[in-house]
Amino acid sequence: MALDRSISKDLAPLDETITLDQLDRDPYPIYRRLRAETPVLRVKSVGRTLLTKAEDTKYVKDNPALFSSDDPNTPMKRAFNAHTLMRKDGEIHMRERMAMAPAFNPKVIMQEWLPKYRATAEAYLDRLPKGEPVDLFPHLAAPWAARGLAHLLGLAEVVTDDEMQRWSQALIDGSGNFGWQPEPFERCDIANDEMNRAIGQMARRHKADPNQTALSVMVNADDPIEWSQIVANIKIAIGGGINEPRDALCTILYGLLTNPDQKAQVVENGDWQKAFEEGVRWVAPIQASSRLVTEDTEIRGYRIPKGDTVMTIQASANHDEDLFEDGDKFIVYRGKNSHQAFGNGPHFCQGTHVARQAISKVMLPLMFERFPDMELVDPASVEWRGFGFRGPINLPVILK
Repeated sequence: MALDRSISKDLAPLDETITLDQLDRDPYPIYRRLRAETPVLRVKSVGRTLLTKAEDTKYVKDNPALFSSDDPNTPMKRAFNAHTLMRKDGEIHMRERMAMAPAFNPKVIMQEWLPKYRATAEAYLDRLPKGEPVDLFPHLAAPWAARGLAHLLGLAEVVTDDEMQRWSQALIDGSGNFGWQPEPFERCDIANDEMNRAIGQMARRHKADPNQTALSVMVNADDPIEWSQIVANIKIAIGGGINEPRDALCTILYGLLTNPDQKAQVVENGDWQKAFEEGVRWVAPIQASSRLVTEDTEIRGYRIPKGDTVMTIQASANHDEDLFEDGDKFIVYRGKNSHQAFGNGPHFCQGTHVARQAISKVMLPLMFERFPDMELVDPASVEWRGFGFRGPINLPVILK
């Protein structure tokens, strides 16, 4: 259905009942109601106009001139102590994005990073206890994602898994601090100071000994971007490059282990990439994104004024009844899966291919080869959290 984009006089309805805590704990029933009743809704607690239909979220992401990433009201700038490429458009955004691109080249991913993700996966699986409960979130998914990213970024020699995870979580919490509480930003400040020192130390080493890591290709470029933006680029990767593979892996494992028939078919056919795509559709690691409206426009009959901030809820778009039957269910073999888990348009997630390959070609097949009878201790005990970023925060299993 084509949407009428002419300008209306009516603003979208205002909701004063939806809370940030509700969106953090279980947003999907809320999104289902909004898609049916008010798919364009101003939500007071968030301070944004939420868009919950797939057609609208894609329209916004595909039109950066009208819906700019440069949202001055986002907590991201405060969290990162920088104006990052995530909040830039056009040539400026593209120049900073392309500065890291050589490290994400498909050939480099296959030859350099996947072997490191595999070696780390094998080593970290070796140290897990067998035949007794173990929580895969802190003991496997998070440190594995952190170590792989540390190699890719060029920080592996000077940072620990715990440091990478703490920095990432601080940046995530700060970027999603829409209530502007002081404590998350205080943790960000500490993390930023530590990251600045580590990045500066490794930059000097990479300048003397160039390689294919993201930091090295940026500092050794023929026409390098500014140092402040090199640092911001690395921080953006830390903020998003751990939680996405970590949360996607835990989500997929939960989906497979709670659907044994699907698990058996995936294992038999080696359909790990199908399982990956369904997992990130089902529970998108990045749930929502903000865009600044640059001129008066209209969506679904409501006026969206210049200066407003819309929030595309890709978590909701991925459950949209117009595209997905039983979107709230994990169904690997659902057929067409046109999800928006990694965004679209100019800001399509640069680390998508690393996460996809590391999980579908390395970790999932390796885990089920080693532990074909792995089982959840208690599916009901698994907790899910997150409004901006979402996934299980625990995953207790017994490895058999």
